[in-house]
Amino acid sequence: MGIVLNQSFKNTIITYIGFGIGAINTLYLYPIYLGATYYALTNYILSAANVIMPLFAIGMQNTLVKFYSQYDTEEEREQFLSFTALFPILMCIPLGLIGIFFFDDITDFVSKENPVVREFMLLIPFIGICMAYFEIFYAWARVHMHSVFGNFIKEVGLRLFSSFALIGLYFNWISLVQFVYLTAIIYFVAFLITMFYAFYIKRPNFQITIPHNVKSVMEYTFYIILSGSVANLLLDGDKLMLNQYMEIKNIAYYSVATYIALVISVPSRAMHQIVYPITAKLMHENKHDELNILYKKTSINLQIVGGFVMLCIFVNINQLYEIVPDEYRGGIPVVFMIGLSKYFDLILGNNNAIIFNTKYYKTVLFLGLGLVVLTFILNVIFIPLYGIMGSAFATLLSITFYSLAKLLFVVKKLHLYPFTKQNLYSLAVTTVLFLAFYFWNFPVYPLVGIALKSILVTILYLYLNYKFNISPDINKVMNGFLRKVGIKI
Repeated sequence: MGIVLNQSFKNTIITYIGFGIGAINTLYLYPIYLGATYYALTNYILSAANVIMPLFAIGMQNTLVKFYSQYDTEEEREQFLSFTALFPILMCIPLGLIGIFFFDDITDFVSKENPVVREFMLLIPFIGICMAYFEIFYAWARVHMHSVFGNFIKEVGLRLFSSFALIGLYFNWISLVQFVYLTAIIYFVAFLITMFYAFYIKRPNFQITIPHNVKSVMEYTFYIILSGSVANLLLDGDKLMLNQYMEIKNIAYYSVATYIALVISVPSRAMHQIVYPITAKLMHENKHDELNILYKKTSINLQIVGGFVMLCIFVNINQLYEIVPDEYRGGIPVVFMIGLSKYFDLILGNNNAIIFNTKYYKTVLFLGLGLVVLTFILNVIFIPLYGIMGSAFATLLSITFYSLAKLLFVVKKLHLYPFTKQNLYSLAVTTVLFLAFYFWNFPVYPLVGIALKSILVTILYLYLNYKFNISPDINKVMNGFLRKVGIKI
């Protein structure tokens, strides 16, 4: 357990550092040095690659983690490692042939609104393959209890190298077109580094063999491809849709807004690393009452932590957008809509962990496919009418419906319910503070004003949550901290 907690803590710190570097890139370096068109183009290429990545990986990164420990002998484990590394290559061949055969048709379709995309079409499958094999070799390292280095490459390394490339662009060492190609090279290098690190941990002994439990492996892989495709389409599908209806620079405006909103979901990553195994254990032991208590605790705790992040973003959003070029400021409504969708997903607590540890997990995957279809239809309706705000509204509606479906599924099937009156108190505190702080700003430089307002919001938010005892768990942590610093409230 010690190594798990140790690496979970390190991975959490790395994730926050990565988000910090990403924030600098997204809010300042990309808009100013790259410009809207090439920022959008780069974002579109990466989003398209991320969407097709599950097809190239065919779920082997998750299959490797799930089945590796189930093999008894070292020979069986080596055979399985070989299978997970080599089998995707066989799948890449037919996908590549299909891509070559329909290349002109696909290119004409995706570049009809934005011809600038045409020149870089081959980068999409190239980066997609690099992403796929990065994930596979990262999983190779994880099954041998080495998760930190790969996570560092993924969360920090990629963003840091992008920062260096942007600095090179600023000093005219590279051109805008070269920057796009350099981005592809960065992903290729990340894949190579992770592969050699995985081979350093466990030297490969490649064998062309099929595992004895291949039926179970392939069945699981099929559902993982579905879940991975759904997750990536929800994350990046809206940007692909925008490219079909609007000038490509709008993707840049949308990307800045969605990145800001995605920060709201960061606290859930840290909590789910801890809560997921606890949830699985309670469900395995049929401890329904304890699971229901955990469900309620994760709901209110994530609502408080995520609500604080959302509140700080929302009350400072106008000054935050003063530090980016003027043309990006139309994205403020997008921040609100995407942010609210992430907030609603947060307050469901460990809902996903509960569902994926039941026999009903396949049903939820098909619910996810339904969500993708709904998102596609809503984007087709709203993007032509309202542009990037239409896409954000489509995302808000579809994720809200999906979250409600998952909530009702758990309530009806498992008789678990996440909400208490404390959730209403938390919502009231967040709403009151938003109304109190949103409509005015400190008349100083934006970053200074953001810092000053955030300090005031933090003090009041913590005080009100503490006084109303909205979360006993958070109050317990605060009591320990206050005793150490000698403060009484």
